[in-house]
Amino acid sequence: RYVSAPEAMWRLNEFNLSHKSHTVVRLAVHLPQQQPIVYQDGQEVQAIERAALRKTTLTSWFELNKNDPSAHNISYSDIPQYYVFDKITTNWKKRQRGGQNVIGRLPVVSILDSERYYLRMLLLRKSGAISFDDILTVNGLRCITFQQACQEYGLLRGDQQWHDALNEAAQFQSPRQLRMLFAMICGFGEVEDVPDLWVQHQVSLCEDFVHRYSEQTGPHYALADIEELLTSYNLSLQKLHLPTVDLPASVLERANFDVVKEQAKANSYTMQLNSEQRNVVEILLSAVYNNAADTPKCYFLDGPAGTGKTFVYSTLLHTIRGRGDDVIPVASTGIAATLLIGGRTAHSVFKIPIDLNATSTCNLKPNTKEAENKINCVG
Repeated sequence: RYVSAPEAMWRLNEFNLSHKSHTVVRLAVHLPQQQPIVYQDGQEVQAIERAALRKTTLTSWFELNKNDPSAHNISYSDIPQYYVFDKITTNWKKRQRGGQNVIGRLPVVSILDSERYYLRMLLLRKSGAISFDDILTVNGLRCITFQQACQEYGLLRGDQQWHDALNEAAQFQSPRQLRMLFAMICGFGEVEDVPDLWVQHQVSLCEDFVHRYSEQTGPHYALADIEELLTSYNLSLQKLHLPTVDLPASVLERANFDVVKEQAKANSYTMQLNSEQRNVVEILLSAVYNNAADTPKCYFLDGPAGTGKTFVYSTLLHTIRGRGDDVIPVASTGIAATLLIGGRTAHSVFKIPIDLNATSTCNLKPNTKEAENKINCVG
């Protein structure tokens, strides 16, 4: 294998090749009788029977609180610091050492899974629970849902829960994923002040667009992206009293390319083409802009590595964008897509399922802005 200079230096200095300072324990968050079950085809019944005899980290925590008074003041997320979960007996056992380097983590739950979402919120705050009913009971009143329990505890006053959700997600999610969460919260959550939610989290929601464009224009692109996401919930920026933006429908399907710069790059690239490459570019440009019915539209470019196939693609992209037209370069894999400026995978552009079978269909729906963006591309 190839050993690069940095790796050689690292090995010569005998630095650690791997290091882990803390142990992260993933804790189960599930509703009553809805713990996940792993099974093989044809052995579903046996798997259910085995699961009925085994406790999860959550149900075992209930048992621990019943039998060990010293655990009553420890929250579910902190329990791994003081106890070890024995996977054989499925019981929590008091830890002998090393608890200071252990972190308990409750997996993120989507607001779409509302009851688990609110159960997680309660588990982060309540200690000493001995059952799901105990979690649902607030001041002697047994609530019907975990959401109602959160309301009784005062956890849902105002929009603090949504601020907390976005703040937590911002620690490890990309700006695009944050915008998806923001739209989801607006679509399914009861948000009292959406404009304030936008203002408070604008920096993290716009980070990628600000980096790509500027602090002045970045928020406009972020709002345009959120507008696209809100259509799935039959909402719009205007309905939510957010600032409206007027951007072309295709602006989020491609980067915001400067026509003058693209034309300059196209001229520079064209001058570097050899005769065969120039011939290919001319043929393909003719196919793109010739709308005659008998004009071939499908071409296959083949050649050994290093013959300039990617350079030909780049020349085409710069030329088309330099003429002010939209083009979406599509590749079959993510690695190939990174070689093309503004490249996307076919799965992303055409909503092709990752796992294909005889009945698979793409998720690209007609009469949507995504479909319109494809139609607006040249070719």
